[in-house]
Amino acid sequence: MKDLPPPPGDLAPNVLHPLCPSRQVLQMLTSRWGALILVALAGRTLRFSQLRRELGDVSERMLAQTLQGLEAHGMVRRVAHDVVPPHVEYSLTLIGDEAAGLVRGLAGWVERRLPDILSVASQR
Repeated sequence: MKDLPPPPGDLAPNVLHPLCPSRQVLQMLTSRWGALILVALAGRTLRFSQLRRELGDVSERMLAQTLQGLEAHGMVRRVAHDVVPPHVEYSLTLIGDEAAGLVRGLAGWVERRLPDILSVASQR
């Protein structure tokens, strides 16, 4: 994940501005794996292997990359325990927990409205 550039000039954050770093954050949070990791970690701490099982079909590489991005942006806390074999745990930070609440709200809406969405899609 590349470093976020500063906001353009003295402009306030604006997700519609093509140079605003908020676009990168929004993309990360709404990506398939970013959103699912936030939902999976909400209210709990998981090891890498537990998180991978929870998500089901994510590759080890994609999970590691997404966790690194979420950690770099302050959403996920990574704690490595000094034991053999390595023991690493992931949990949400305060800002990550706030983002997870928003993503969970959207996911809940999708689950509630899924029959309607599928009905419309099948009529096309």
